[in-house]
Amino acid sequence: MTRAQALRRLAGRRAKRALPASLAAESAAAPDATGAMDAAPPSEAAVLAPLIDRGGGMSVLLTRRADSLRSHPGQIGFPGGRVEPGDRGPADTALREAEEEIGLPRARVEVLGCLDACMTGTGYRVVPVVGVVAAPFALEDLTLAPAEVAEAFEIPLSFVLDARNHVRRTAVARGMRRSFYVLPYRERYIWGATARMLVNLCEILRAGP
Repeated sequence: MTRAQALRRLAGRRAKRALPASLAAESAAAPDATGAMDAAPPSEAAVLAPLIDRGGGMSVLLTRRADSLRSHPGQIGFPGGRVEPGDRGPADTALREAEEEIGLPRARVEVLGCLDACMTGTGYRVVPVVGVVAAPFALEDLTLAPAEVAEAFEIPLSFVLDARNHVRRTAVARGMRRSFYVLPYRERYIWGATARMLVNLCEILRAGP
């Protein structure tokens, strides 16, 4: 997948639907497997899914949350957060949060478009914004906010685009059975909403001519 191909698939794209992070919630038999989405209107949030053009192939930039955080400590995700009143849309939120969390200047990011929104079990509607980071780029260029981010790393886009790496898992949490995607990459365990977003990225980039 080249930068030009990704641009053709994503150029100007907006979130067309809402995908629950829980796979069980996508089935007609279980319209709400999270138990959170009917309780109150979801909180709006956005994340930045940065693509890095490495010449020989593109990669996806991910982060590992700080272990000291009360919410989802140590989990893998994208830089992002809640929509603030001054934000002018999902891209503005995603770029602002990426600059705050990992020190990625918004001027370095060419926004391509959005994936579909992801509904989380914690009551958020998250819009993933895909952007290409201008070259040259090195992880050492980033300035991580230590209170929020423990690490930034890359995985090959080719790994994400291979459906054989989209593993379905089931677990019981708080007495409720949940089904979700896992993308195990080397020692990394990417799951939940982030994995669902990566699968959606694959679905969009693989669709159409």
